[in-house]
Amino acid sequence: MSKSAILPASQPVNPLFTRQQFGSDFIWGTATAAYQIEGAVDRDGRGPSIWDTFSKQKGKIKTGEVADVACEFYDRYESDLLLHKEMGFDAFRFSLSWPRILPDGTGPRQGGRINEAGLAFYDRLIDHCLALGITPWVTLYHWDLPQALENKGGWPNRQIVDWFGEFVSICTQAFGHKVKHWIILNEPLASSVLGYFTGMHAPGRRSFRSLLPVIHHTALAQAEGGRIVRQNVPDAQVGTAFSCSPVDPFSPSSRDLGAAARVDALLNRLFIEPALGLGYPSDTLPFLEAIAKKVARPGDMERLAFDFDFIGLQHYFRAVVEHTYFMPYLWAKDVSPLQRGVPAITEMGWEVYPDSMYRIIEQFSRYEGIKKIVITESGAAFYDAVQQGAVHDPARIDYHQQYLLNVLRARQDGLPVAGYFAWTFLDNFEWAEGYRPRFGLVYVDFRTQQRIVKTSGRWFQQLLTH
Repeated sequence: MSKSAILPASQPVNPLFTRQQFGSDFIWGTATAAYQIEGAVDRDGRGPSIWDTFSKQKGKIKTGEVADVACEFYDRYESDLLLHKEMGFDAFRFSLSWPRILPDGTGPRQGGRINEAGLAFYDRLIDHCLALGITPWVTLYHWDLPQALENKGGWPNRQIVDWFGEFVSICTQAFGHKVKHWIILNEPLASSVLGYFTGMHAPGRRSFRSLLPVIHHTALAQAEGGRIVRQNVPDAQVGTAFSCSPVDPFSPSSRDLGAAARVDALLNRLFIEPALGLGYPSDTLPFLEAIAKKVARPGDMERLAFDFDFIGLQHYFRAVVEHTYFMPYLWAKDVSPLQRGVPAITEMGWEVYPDSMYRIIEQFSRYEGIKKIVITESGAAFYDAVQQGAVHDPARIDYHQQYLLNVLRARQDGLPVAGYFAWTFLDNFEWAEGYRPRFGLVYVDFRTQQRIVKTSGRWFQQLLTH
């Protein structure tokens, strides 16, 4: 084991349930993203991504930090995965860096080149997972669009569907014989709205005119990516992953109820319903009708559908909203946990509300076309400190324990939830927040790259190995 991996003994915390109660076929894993952990942004032929460009612009990252080094996972994956194995997880979710594999954004079919060193890195990573008995779960797009493609218009450009399709084809041909679990997109709502409408995430554009094309091209890429995986890896389990939250009105007034319905359509329905062949939720958000009228090409609305084997739900908190006249189209605004006097709030300002996990599983289970649900992310950031070589994080243990109790309740009630991936394995670069929020089960000292398994990691070890 690497000398950077420090494993202090800590007091065991007994879980309120057993692994066996979830069943032998329940999947236990952690989730990560390439840009947040790998580092090595300018090594071995990797091209720049939109996040490399965005994070170097003044004021875009709250802490002024960049992910050039991050967790050095590119160099430390072997020792890191030993920690992952020690904690008892049997699945590891990671994403493939598009610019590491295709520095120009496109492959040979569209005038670009394949970076063989990038493919070789993921080949080694996958092989190491398999050697340790860890099942690799690969995310194809976790927000790191090659800057070369953003320079050509990015997601508002219709060509992105073909660019993405070639990337998916190259990845599945390279790894499909070894990887059988594929997630097409990570949180398409976040990358669409935060990237191209609010400008809070890369590439930092603020344009309502771009929003509908971005949504449509993302939804098309989601279905097209699924079809390519299915064709190239016939025995694969193919899914896609959505951020989602139950939405409650702040008051029982009809205006707040209407606001909650519109926010639900945006947060929870926007990308799953096209995939299920139901089209965009324009019944509740009329502005989406313009996609079919002005953005879509003939045959597009049928191409949006794909029969996914599973749907990934990424759930952290519920949303509570009220009506406002100051937010066009949605006519709604969030009522923050602080405004509501919520007692349990994470460092990100998110409400800890375990019952919402059951509710969101139940909500998605109502869709006829969803066969299986996997919680592909859930977790919490709290203020972690190293004390005498250990990191004690009882609030994070309580978070996972309470949310998992609701996953167990859903499973016992016959809802088709089949796995839980904790966000996240390692403390990492948390996008526009920088390195300050720590979600990891493993503490990372970003100055020395020392690893310390937190007591939450030991809690999972107790749950999964005893």
